[in-house]
Amino acid sequence: MQPQDRRLGLYIELLLGEAEARIQEFGVTRIPTVYIGGGTPSLLGAAGMGRLLAGLKRLWNQPPVEITVEANPESAGAAFLRTCREGGVTRLSLGVQSFHEPSRRAVHRVGDGALLAERLCLVRDIFGQAFSADLITGLPWQDEAILREDMDRLLSYEPGHVSLYALTVEPGTPLALGKGEGLPEPDRADALWIAGRDLLEQRGYGQYEVSNFSLPGGEARHNIRYWRMENWLGVGPGASGTLIDDEAGRGRRFTVSPEVDAYLSQSREALVNGAGVLIEDLDRLTLIKETLLMGFRYRQGPDAGLFHRRFGRSIEACIPRTIARWQDRGLLEADPLALTKTGMLFLDSFLADAFREAEQHG
Repeated sequence: MQPQDRRLGLYIELLLGEAEARIQEFGVTRIPTVYIGGGTPSLLGAAGMGRLLAGLKRLWNQPPVEITVEANPESAGAAFLRTCREGGVTRLSLGVQSFHEPSRRAVHRVGDGALLAERLCLVRDIFGQAFSADLITGLPWQDEAILREDMDRLLSYEPGHVSLYALTVEPGTPLALGKGEGLPEPDRADALWIAGRDLLEQRGYGQYEVSNFSLPGGEARHNIRYWRMENWLGVGPGASGTLIDDEAGRGRRFTVSPEVDAYLSQSREALVNGAGVLIEDLDRLTLIKETLLMGFRYRQGPDAGLFHRRFGRSIEACIPRTIARWQDRGLLEADPLALTKTGMLFLDSFLADAFREAEQHG
């Protein structure tokens, strides 16, 4: 066995052990959704993914309603995709970003348009419409014509779900150090995202979250759990889980160290006992703010009933002035309490207002 194969085997063994321990620790009786991602799970290969899925199956009494696997096109070959489908994966998430070669090279994406086309054909044949693809706007050398071509090419494969993200240039990254060559001006970048949103809606993809669009029934159920601030468990390097005590209106967050080598150096017993796990207590105010932050990303707004059960008051009672101001501006709907399509473009400003008022109310 090659060293890399041994590392992957150990990684899967530790991951399954940690998952089993957390399920037992918190008395989990039902796992509604599973998301395998946050990295590049397709690097596990077909054999590794098959082993992981088989191990996970032994941890639940009934299959989750949704199991999603993230994949990069360059490592998502036919054997890997078939293993996922046969192992119970119901949904694939594929990172496309763009078909435009200059834009892909500028952000150091592996593979070219021909590879993307080949892998999208495979995904469609194996998963039908049960897959999501990411596109990015505001890329170097991108204009509206290029974005429209990207959109037309992607939608010809009939994905059930599309995530549309605006490029964020982080300080210190190669793109930032390259002084933004080819990048559109901020106003133009914003206009590109709006153009992409409009193109998706014209093709029947409804915006159900700030950056996510789907055909009817194609929404990502796992991600909706985040936006509704329901409980979730996370295992593996860099993963986090959040468990909320509804009666107390408080929660706890568990975050695993992102260092893969450190993770692999732990014994199974050490991981089971929480080695390398940061535990953070979420007080009432923090949890209120996070609930507003996640909930107003969602097109239907926060879960009003869940909010009231957790905090003993309504959202309207928590941030009345913010709600009144934004409704007066025509950017917030009353039933359900949610930002309008235009209001979602100003989510950060809305949240800043809401947080200030929530802090005043304590």
